[in-house]
Parts: sequence; structure tokens; C-alpha cells
Amino acid sequence: MAGPVPIGGRLRRVPVDRLRRYGTSYAMLLPFLALFAAFLLWPLANSLYLSFTSFDGVNPAVFTGLDNFAELAGDARFRHALGNTALYVVASVVLGTLLSLGLALAFNGPSWPHRIMRTLFFLPSVTSSIALMLMWKWVLFPSEAGLANTIVHWLGGSTVPWLATPSLTIPILVLMSVWGGMGYGMVLYVAGLGSIPEEYYEAARIDGASTWQRFRHITLPLLRPVTTYVVVTGLIGAFQVFEAVYIVFRGTNNIGGVLDSALMIVPYLYDQGFTHFKLGYASAIAWVLFLIIFVLSLVNLRVGRAMKEL
Repeated sequence: MAGPVPIGGRLRRVPVDRLRRYGTSYAMLLPFLALFAAFLLWPLANSLYLSFTSFDGVNPAVFTGLDNFAELAGDARFRHALGNTALYVVASVVLGTLLSLGLALAFNGPSWPHRIMRTLFFLPSVTSSIALMLMWKWVLFPSEAGLANTIVHWLGGSTVPWLATPSLTIPILVLMSVWGGMGYGMVLYVAGLGSIPEEYYEAARIDGASTWQRFRHITLPLLRPVTTYVVVTGLIGAFQVFEAVYIVFRGTNNIGGVLDSALMIVPYLYDQGFTHFKLGYASAIAWVLFLIIFVLSLVNLRVGRAMKEL
């Protein structure tokens, strides 16, 4: 049997040397790796398996192959949730990104008024989402006790059933999302604006570039990494919307509100899994949602990289 292969007069001992050099580091990582495997890798693998089964949380899971995914393809309520989610994602991400950039441009200065305004706009981003949703539910309360209807009455109008009007549901959800998240995007854009060298703007002014030209040809291109991050994280967060639907719009027997106008993918997943106890079907919904988010994030990253190379 052949022995160790000599290289340059010395035996190859790379694995042993690496173990001696990094053994302590690997040992210190073991607790984290164990927790990572126990609380992330194992649940992910288990949910993938359950997506191919019929499982109610009590009886043993029965393997059914692709039946859950085939049922999803013909599920009209899931398609309705998917359509609502797509509309909500597009509106909230586009408006949130534009308003975040606008706020960053408006309050980018080092003065105290700008710092105070940045703090005020950022506060909703670090406030409990449950508290914010309860506040919005009070604002949109359908009687005079709600702030929105109180203002409407002051202006001479009549009571508006904000939460019971299907045509207002998506706009209200977008409003809550943009109001709560644009401060976070603003902070990121402020950091991005601070990293742009002032010399670029000075050279552009000397060349006679207008404010719009400086913004179009200097600010926007150099903010593309920030924009990519804001859009990708916005997509992920918007697809996972749950608290607003569950707290503000949930009815007595319907999580999606009036005529399912507020039904989104994650609330529908919750409804199937924890109301109807179709945990295998809910797992299939979760993996479909994962694939949608993964593909859209990948496309956005590729587009951002292609635009950067132009």
C-alpha cells in the first residue's frame, strides 16, 4: 500500500496542520453550528418533507408526493392571495423606495432639524409592529371613535367603513407598510449619500451640470448598491406581510377580511396550517413562497449587477 506522497521532501500534512491551527476555532464554532442545525436546518428539511405529505399535526404524516402542489395549482383562494400579494408588493416596494430616497435627499444635512426629522421618520421602523398595527386599527375604527373618521367628520363628511370596504384594503395595507418602513430605507440612503465624494459634484458644477443632471448621472448610479439592498429586503418583507392582515383586517371567521380583500400568502398559509390543521399543505405553500422570493431576489440582483456594468 502506497505511503504518504512526498512533496518537496516533506510529507503532505495539510489536514493535520489545518486541524492544529484552526482546531480551537472549529471547537468554539460547534455550539453555534449545533444550534444552527437544530433550529434552522432541521426545521427546513422537515418542512420540505412535510410539503410532500398529508399531515394534521396529530396523526402520522402520510407521503402523498406532489399532491399538495397539484392542489395549490387549482386552489382559487391561493391564486387570489397570490394576486393580492403581488399587487401589494409592487405598490409598497416602489412607493417605499421612492419615498425613502426622497426623504434622504430632503434630510441629508448635518443640522439639528435634519437629525430630528430623520429620527422621527425612523421611529416607526424600530417600534413594535404589533403596537403599530393596534394604533392603525384605532385610527381606522369604523365609528367616530376612530381618528380617520373623526377627521372626516370635522371636514363635513360621513363615516367611512375603512376596514369593510374591499377597494380600500390594498391601499390601506400599502399605506401602513410605506409609513412603517420608509424611515429604515431613508437611513440606508443617507449613509449611501454620505459615501459619495463631494469632488464628483464639484467637478459637475464646474462643467455646468444642473441639479437634475448631477442627481441623474452621479447620485443615482452611485446609490445602486443601496437601492438593490432596499428593493431586495423590501420584496422579502412585503411577501411575508402578516401582522397587518391578522390584526387589522381579520374577521371572526375569515382571516382575509371582507371578500378576502386582505388575503395574502402568509396569512393564507397560517389559516391552512393552524386553523384547518393542513400542515402538509401549509408547508407546500411556504416552499412556493420561498421559490418566488428567491427567484425575484436573484433577478433583482442580476439586474442591479448588469446596470452597474453599463
